[in-house]
Amino acid sequence: MSENTASAKAQGGDIVAEKKSDKKQDVTDPSFNMDELQALAALVNEHGFTDFEFENENIRVRLSKTVTVAAAPAAAVSTAAPADSAPTTAATPTAAAEAADPDAGLHKITSPIVGTFYRSPGPDKDSYVSEGGNVSPESTVCIVEAMKLMNEIQAEVSGEIVRIYVENGQPVEYGQALFGVKK
Repeated sequence: MSENTASAKAQGGDIVAEKKSDKKQDVTDPSFNMDELQALAALVNEHGFTDFEFENENIRVRLSKTVTVAAAPAAAVSTAAPADSAPTTAATPTAAAEAADPDAGLHKITSPIVGTFYRSPGPDKDSYVSEGGNVSPESTVCIVEAMKLMNEIQAEVSGEIVRIYVENGQPVEYGQALFGVKK
């Protein structure tokens, strides 16, 4: 029995696939269909997976997607302009950046640690805050669990919660925005 392996990486919409075999492929082995692999990659991407692996006795497929974060939305907007267009003024990229980022005027409450985000003190309890709710600097807005420790996160500002960036039970990174507060 031959050892067949295949791998693919999707980066920025490009899919790179490889197929390796220890010996020549038998006629009875199923063929490696790139159309099926691309459809599988699209399905994995649609559901938000960053890694997917499938293996049976004849083939092994592993899809891995590297997520990159755009550092400056204004740069992406300015590079999208056609080369033959008239020169733009300095105010245009700033206005485009504000239009692209509707949360530009908000104070963002960020996660001070890596962990799991919880909106309420327990599964059967009400959320600490919801969109449209007001907070004070001492208000607890959520819990971030790290290594079985429940860390209550304070608002540290007064204002109205206008945006919640994270879903309940989702892992969060250090510095990741959790809430948007309008002061």
